[in-house]
Formats: sequence, structure tokens, C-alpha cells
Amino acid sequence: MNDTTYTPPKVWTWDAESGGNFANINRPIAGSTHEKALPVGEHPFQLYSLATPNGVKVTILFEELLEQGITEAEYDAWLIRITEGDQFSSGFVGVNPNSKIPALVDRSGETEVNIFESGSMLVHLAEKFGKFLPASGPERTEVMNWLFWQMGSAPFLGGGFGHFYAYAPEKFEYPINRYAMEVKRQLDVLDRTLANRKFIAGDEYSIADMAIWPWYGALVRGVLYSAAEFLSVDEYKNVKRWADEIAARPAVKRGIRVNKSWGDEDTQMHERHSAADFD
Repeated sequence: MNDTTYTPPKVWTWDAESGGNFANINRPIAGSTHEKALPVGEHPFQLYSLATPNGVKVTILFEELLEQGITEAEYDAWLIRITEGDQFSSGFVGVNPNSKIPALVDRSGETEVNIFESGSMLVHLAEKFGKFLPASGPERTEVMNWLFWQMGSAPFLGGGFGHFYAYAPEKFEYPINRYAMEVKRQLDVLDRTLANRKFIAGDEYSIADMAIWPWYGALVRGVLYSAAEFLSVDEYKNVKRWADEIAARPAVKRGIRVNKSWGDEDTQMHERHSAADFD
């Protein structure tokens, strides 16, 4: 155990030089930092995002809807570079006062609708098009159970484990152990569930899978935080089976590329405005 201890002051004050990968954009206040309007394309839906797990949830759903021939789900996807503070522009804050990606504007009706929080977007789109979310009954409740499970669980994976294991300026045993234990417990929850189901909420692919896969599917497939060996993800065979099957879906292959601005160039797609962009 590290002997370094911290005694909190009576009143917390902001240290802008606190370190870490995101110290240059983290701040204890909300609101915009600069005036800049968001771009607007020609399609009914305007998505402002980045291909992080939360962003990928929404692009996967759009691509799955389009895969089914629902042309009304055409969308423009605009890159928001969070490390450069794009999410603090006046235009972005006008759509999402919480300044987190993704943000979505639905222009398909008489009145524009601003939508923020990825889970809200998944429900909005699934209900709008009648896909990937049962309309009623216990099947709908089970999808919602797992959708909200992801909303409550992923912060322990991302802001907890991911931060202290991959992004914090110093490595400390206690927080890494604490969050590694919780993430492994969560993987065990998923593994036990998927032992008797094809998908998270049952026999049908749903927005619950689209919400959970970009986080936990990426983790067990070794593309999140470079932590696969550390967390012994090969133990979770049912999660890996599920993760690999979803990764093979054509719409998922497209969705994970949208708004991606890192890695091999042939895997990137800074903006998406039509299906032809994938050619």
C-alpha cells in the first residue's frame, strides 16, 4: 500500500493543474466557454459526438435502423473533439447543458427536439421507429432494466477503474483495487446472465445490448484501457461470446467508425453524412 495520504482541507478549492489526461478541460462549473454555432446537415437527425463508448451506442443504433431499411433514420454525425473543448461551445451547450457527448437534435417533426444522455437517445429513437425496444410488457421492462443497469454501472468502469488504471497521473493501489473488484463483479453479473440468454435482455437484440456492448464488450475484447490481461477477461466466456457476435454485425462495424478520430486511418470517420461515406 502506498504510504502517501491526503488530508482534505475544510473547504475544497479548484486546482486547475491537478494533472491527469483531462486536466485541461475539467472544471467545476458549467456553461459555455466560447461562442460557436453547431454545423447542421440535411438529414432529420444531427448528432454531435465522438466515438467513445457513449457515442458509439447511438451510432450503432442509427446504423442498425438503416440496416433494416428505415431511411427516415438518416443522420449527420459531426465530430466533437472533447480534448479541445468543443463540448463547451455555445451551440453544444445549447443542446446539452451538461457538456458531455453525445448530443442529438431531432429535426424530423414540426419542432426541433434536443436530446442528451445516450440512454435517452436510445429510448427516443427506439420508440420513434418501433425497433429494438418492446412496446410494452415484461419484455420491455427487462430491456429497460439492463439499459439502466448500464447507466449505473459504467461510471465504475470508466470514471472509476478506467481513470485510476489508465488516466490518473499517478498509480495508487487502493482505488485501482477497489474499482477492479467492482468491474469484475459486473462482468460476472453479465456472464451469469448470458449463460442462459443469447442477448442481454433475452432472445432478441435490443438497445440494452447497444448500451452495454461499447463498454463491456470492448473490455473483454481487449480494446478498452489495455486492461484485458489485468482483469483476466478470458474468464468471462459468455460475455466474450456475446461480444464477438455483436462485433460481427455489419451495422456495428459501421457504427464504431463514426466520429472516430484516432487509430489506423482506415478505421476513422470524422464525420458521417451518408452511407457512401463508408465506401
